[in-house]
Amino acid sequence: MLATAGTTHYFEDLKVGQEASMSRVVSEADIVAYAALSGDYNPVHLDPDYAARTVFKERIAHGILSAGYISALFGMKLPGPGSIYISQTLNFKGPVKIDDRVETTVRLVELLPEKKRAKFDCMCMVDGKPVLTGEAVLMVPGRPS
Repeated sequence: MLATAGTTHYFEDLKVGQEASMSRVVSEADIVAYAALSGDYNPVHLDPDYAARTVFKERIAHGILSAGYISALFGMKLPGPGSIYISQTLNFKGPVKIDDRVETTVRLVELLPEKKRAKFDCMCMVDGKPVLTGEAVLMVPGRPS
């Protein structure tokens, strides 16, 4: 089943300061599915006994799962369908646990017209605290002539 396509914002429509946000609760099923898709079966994500002996004291989600929410915003909301990742930095600030609500926001901070690129600040938060920050550069399609 395909998701409904988002709105495309062409490069010419973008303005510094634009933001997009989404919220998602991380479920056990999300973590198990991500492990199967990625092949990352690190026991800190899947084994409660192992995770109990770590600094986190319980299972945590894969960090890249939260980064996927950033990608979803880019692909579906801002800039939307047709945008292409050029680069992404990720700084992991804290764990995401099962049943945490991850609030993800991207904010346009710079336009690079010569190559139709856009630079964004990215943040994922849980309970008002950053768990992931970074910066992304995307190639954004121009308005068709």
